[in-house]
Amino acid sequence: MKTSAGPLAGLIIIEPRVFSDERGYFFETFQQHRYAELGIPAFVQDNTSHSTRDVLRGLHYQLPQQQGKLVWVTRGEVWDVMVDIRLSSPTFGQWFAMTLSEKNHTQIYIPPGFAHGFCVLSDEADFHYKCTDFYSPGAEQGIAWNDPSLNIPWPVKKPLLSPKDTQYKALSEIPHDKLFA
Repeated sequence: MKTSAGPLAGLIIIEPRVFSDERGYFFETFQQHRYAELGIPAFVQDNTSHSTRDVLRGLHYQLPQQQGKLVWVTRGEVWDVMVDIRLSSPTFGQWFAMTLSEKNHTQIYIPPGFAHGFCVLSDEADFHYKCTDFYSPGAEQGIAWNDPSLNIPWPVKKPLLSPKDTQYKALSEIPHDKLFA
């Protein structure tokens, strides 16, 4: 497995070893010991999201029940976005994005302190998350996907959004007690 630091502190990009032949491929999606050596905490919950083309999910985070996430795609292709919302971070308000797909098998570890979202570029996509804390509906927070101050160039012209994702505010409108210290 090959790892590299993302451009925003705390992000870890992981490229697992993939064994391919005429039958298909095999790769380890997680091995506790190896990921712990990278400083990634233990996971307590796994989630899978199935979406169709042009679906945009996010930008989500949990507070006070913070979640780190290990994410990857097993079917299709998504454009994955992480926004640093740690008030004390020198990269506060900056974002990073990359394509995750069933072909590149790339994983990203997103620590607490980031809002996260993605949009689907293929006909369908299966997106997997390993989380360091449990989902808590009362802790769920978000930032407007189209926040003009973030200026994220989403590669979807007319995204399909959940009603919840249309209600989030711009980062500048979120009280500091609803962001990470």
